[in-house]
Amino acid sequence: MVLVKNGLIHDMVNNEPYKADILIEDGKIKAIGTDLAADGEVFDAEGLDVYPGFIDAHAHLGLDGYGIGFEGHDYNEMNDVCTPQLRAIDSFNPLDPTVKQAALAGVTTVATGQGSSNAIGGTWIAVKTTGVCVDDMIIKDPVAMKCALGENPKRCYREKGNSARMTTAANIRQMLFKAKEYLAKKEAAAGDVTKMPAFDYKCEAMIPVLNKEIPLKVHAHQANDILTAVRIAREFDVKLTLEHVTEGHLIADKLAECKDVPMAVGPTLTHASKFELQNKSWTTPKVLNEKGCLVSIITDSPVIPQQYLPLCAGLAAKAGMDPYEALKAITINPAKHIGIEDRVGSLEVGKDGDLVVYEGSPLEIEGRVRLVLINGKKIS
Repeated sequence: MVLVKNGLIHDMVNNEPYKADILIEDGKIKAIGTDLAADGEVFDAEGLDVYPGFIDAHAHLGLDGYGIGFEGHDYNEMNDVCTPQLRAIDSFNPLDPTVKQAALAGVTTVATGQGSSNAIGGTWIAVKTTGVCVDDMIIKDPVAMKCALGENPKRCYREKGNSARMTTAANIRQMLFKAKEYLAKKEAAAGDVTKMPAFDYKCEAMIPVLNKEIPLKVHAHQANDILTAVRIAREFDVKLTLEHVTEGHLIADKLAECKDVPMAVGPTLTHASKFELQNKSWTTPKVLNEKGCLVSIITDSPVIPQQYLPLCAGLAAKAGMDPYEALKAITINPAKHIGIEDRVGSLEVGKDGDLVVYEGSPLEIEGRVRLVLINGKKIS
């Protein structure tokens, strides 16, 4: 049992913060109120601010190892342009130093998985940033099916039959068509093994997408790629999340029509290292948020080190985004983006005991972490 007393609570439910205590028992928030008591550890947060643990909806934490080299590079499979059967859980390394670095900075939950070399890369996971066994850290598996449009599949597979944007899109469509046919045959067989189609691991992996159990999680920087992702999702009637959305501000009116599509914006704190990043802007989160889109701010770590997620939200606020909306973009919005808002993203009774206590604001460079709890346990 842990009691955090007298803090200014930013619960991401109410627009205005309020002073209260938070009682955590058995890893869950048991009560939020005044004059609470506990038999366990008590932390006095007088004069400090309390936030939900920060969440990144798009990272490669634990798969792209600390200290670049082939040995730690486990997030891109470079031998097949479509690999939906791959699972991020099988590459995630809980003991990579970046996982602890994230936790100490108050980033308590991360969606992580394959990179963007492949047209279809495989399934992602959502994990807490503490533990030694990924199975114990998992919040949700699978989160989504990673796909990529634009320059990366073109570059990585240009000698292997994928050298144009339309080819990448065609490869994604082909996999969806094939999986749709495979599923229809399985359903028609009605359990009769003599009528079942030959087992196809790739098609099996795509069935949760076709059944709308998980979305396509599509890497798309350039405006035309963003709209191609929307087009494909509509064609096959599947769920979609947009990742990066670098030129989203250039097509904001079109994206305003996609209220059912969560959008993860970033990484913005980087050099424009390729052509499709030339129009990136810190105003993108603000513009899309004001159009009514569900916006998350991301690091794409290790592109931006995971611990600087709050800094990215602060820079979005500096560029004009409402500060409360910027905080939502690293708490409740990414929780919704990856489908775990019933567990994390806000401070509410019944949710996981993940919180970060700050001296100052996480949106300001002077802000300092004073306490991080994950599942009610102190990270030190």
